[in-house]
Amino acid sequence: MARRLLLLLTWCACLLLATFVFTPAAHAMLPDAVRAELPTARLTGEGRMRWFGLLLYDAKLWVDAPAWSWDAPFALDLEYARDFAGTRIAQASADEIRRIGLADGPKLTAWRDAMARAFPDVRKGDHITGVYRPGVGAEFFHQGRSTGPVRDPEFARAFFSIWLDARTREPKLRAALLGTK
Repeated sequence: MARRLLLLLTWCACLLLATFVFTPAAHAMLPDAVRAELPTARLTGEGRMRWFGLLLYDAKLWVDAPAWSWDAPFALDLEYARDFAGTRIAQASADEIRRIGLADGPKLTAWRDAMARAFPDVRKGDHITGVYRPGVGAEFFHQGRSTGPVRDPEFARAFFSIWLDARTREPKLRAALLGTK
């Protein structure tokens, strides 16, 4: 009887610990402004972006719906493993949008300029979190502080397609973010 009681108490303690320690800590990784906008956001998946074996960043996808969809808001958080100039991040993002086939010419130039304004230089360990707002656009946060919105729904979809479109350069990362890996 005492053994059963001890086992039951241990199980309850583990459950309580998981509820109060792990869940809030995971939720706390989102900037306060993002948590306020996506109050029930949950982590759907995470993965690593490597280029020729070099770790570039860790990515996490948070959704505020039963499942990821272009019809519901979500947040994509990137924790950089290296220092990068914001202009380099903007140019690489524009190159991927072009490669996927979602924009070119003056539109892509305007989007690259908007990203260059929104993306600061990052250092190893810095976070940039992008929030997708269906029908509105996107907003970006560096280390929890807003770097500005881009109020263009077409841009927002094209930008997040870099990771979430079936034509992504990194299908394994996409599967990990969507939790289908």
